[in-house]
Amino acid sequence: MTDDESRNAAGDAGAVARGLVRGAATVSLGTLLPLDAAKAGAGKSAGWPFASLVLVATDHDGAPLLLLSSLAEHTRALAEDSRCTLLFDGTFGQEDPLTGARLSLLGRAERSTDPVHKARFLSRHRSARQYVDFGDFSMFVVRAERAHLVAGFGQIAWLEQTALAPGGAVGARRADGDLREAEPRIVAHMNADHADALDSCAARLLGLAGEGWEMIGIDPEGFDLWRAGQIARLAFESPVFDAADARGALVDLANKARNQPT
Repeated sequence: MTDDESRNAAGDAGAVARGLVRGAATVSLGTLLPLDAAKAGAGKSAGWPFASLVLVATDHDGAPLLLLSSLAEHTRALAEDSRCTLLFDGTFGQEDPLTGARLSLLGRAERSTDPVHKARFLSRHRSARQYVDFGDFSMFVVRAERAHLVAGFGQIAWLEQTALAPGGAVGARRADGDLREAEPRIVAHMNADHADALDSCAARLLGLAGEGWEMIGIDPEGFDLWRAGQIARLAFESPVFDAADARGALVDLANKARNQPT
């Protein structure tokens, strides 16, 4: 394989990995229970690997966001050792699940007081609004270090952190564009003035039934839709990093949906 072919293969794997992370609503969280059983409340399970299911969202740079209670075993574990693994499962609906894609993301979880993290999480998970302000809950952001992708038989790759950023290594330098600041305005505008376009995109580009789809978030690689508890994602053809480019990408997708045969 040539150097160019290797870079292209890594780029393709990175795109698959980022799609899994961006599209997920839940994720399996793996932590290490503290060796000190008293700290974990885990008794004879102290020091063992521990897996749990949690809700997940992402920041604009693709970093996973978690809302965790200090009463949970996994949060106690992270307080002692911030290392964790997140398993993103894209095998649902596959006749043979082992042919589907899945990603094990290795990173370190840190508490976050960033209001954007909280807003993006709550936009994706409305039920969390009932308890987000309870004293035991905190936002966490997982800073990826590496990830292991299995995209089917024989399609296996280790990915470095830069491959997980929007657009890969090049995008990693641009994820601080003004799209993060403009997101609330874009979402409000699309829902208020272009609800028909969102329904059209959902129906014609994603094959989703029903009306009343709402945009709940936009990031450099696409936007998310919500309807009656269902979350769907539509990806851009190429990453966008500011409001002007985002507008162009949204117009392109709306036109594509309009021209799609019914």
